[in-house]
Amino acid sequence: MEFRQLGKSGLKVPVLSFGTATFAAGSREGSWGDTQVDEAKRLVDISLEAGVNFFDTADVYSDGRAEEVLGGAVAGRRDNVLIGTKATFRGSTSTDPNAVGSSRFHLTRALEGSLRRLGTDYVDVYYLHGFDAATPQEEVLSTLDEFVRSGKVRYIGASNFSGWQLMKSLAVSDRYGWTKHIAHQAHYSLAAREFEWELMPLGIDQGVGTVVWSPLSQGRLTGKIRRGQAAPADSRLVAGSETEQSGDDETLFRTVDVLDELAAETGKSLAQVALNWVLQRPTVSTVIFGARNEQQFRENLGAVGWNLTTEQVARLDAASATTPTYPYWHQANFSERNPFPTAIGKG
Repeated sequence: MEFRQLGKSGLKVPVLSFGTATFAAGSREGSWGDTQVDEAKRLVDISLEAGVNFFDTADVYSDGRAEEVLGGAVAGRRDNVLIGTKATFRGSTSTDPNAVGSSRFHLTRALEGSLRRLGTDYVDVYYLHGFDAATPQEEVLSTLDEFVRSGKVRYIGASNFSGWQLMKSLAVSDRYGWTKHIAHQAHYSLAAREFEWELMPLGIDQGVGTVVWSPLSQGRLTGKIRRGQAAPADSRLVAGSETEQSGDDETLFRTVDVLDELAAETGKSLAQVALNWVLQRPTVSTVIFGARNEQQFRENLGAVGWNLTTEQVARLDAASATTPTYPYWHQANFSERNPFPTAIGKG
């Protein structure tokens, strides 16, 4: 397993990370999966055998039950794994006005709850799950800095921020000498490339590593979705979950056509090709993948240990390209001073 630096930090993470959104899926049962402790232990075993020692979760995944399952699965081997979890959002049953956001009150209570459910006394990477514009960033970042100084958190990151939100956070931390975000967990795939317009150049400039979520766009890039073909009955695409496709359907179908060609050329599956493309993008430190069963899990592991050629990457780039919104299409006309990110890999 290849390891990369997580942003401008000394922490090395595997290029593939295992996501636990399928653990104890609760209301999403049947659409995302419902992995319980025994099966989770088996998946953790396979992960560690393959060198995947970074596990991603969040306090809102199944209202905390995903953290409990992960905690049970890694019990007795905490020193062998890296755990990232997230806070900011409200649980599905909570009505407490202070049970949401990134206030000192909520983050402190959220972290204590996550540590208890995970059965650990520290988290390796603690993410803000979203930006809280209602709380002063000085309050947010001083709180996170205290978590790091206390030893309860090793590193901090953000998730689903816009460019200005992430840059403001970095600037506030820099002003006061507080711990800075080393990672941005972001939505990015061949079916959704907006991340490249603002956040990827920011990551290169500021040394923020990308932790990619939904690299297969809810299964759109596995071959399940094709021209004139309905989505399978068990697909997340028919389960009412959020849209994760930015281009039109024809762009998606064109991308899947090229994935088909490259799968034939490389002897890999469409999913493995799509994951390998993401792994070759600038700033990407690690890609989160999930699995509802061991077969899916092992297939995703096949995305590493080989690379698409430069020519094959270019074919996927062309097939999946969409026209950027303003000001990015305008900036593209000034490429001499606003070059498109081209550095491969390591954040």
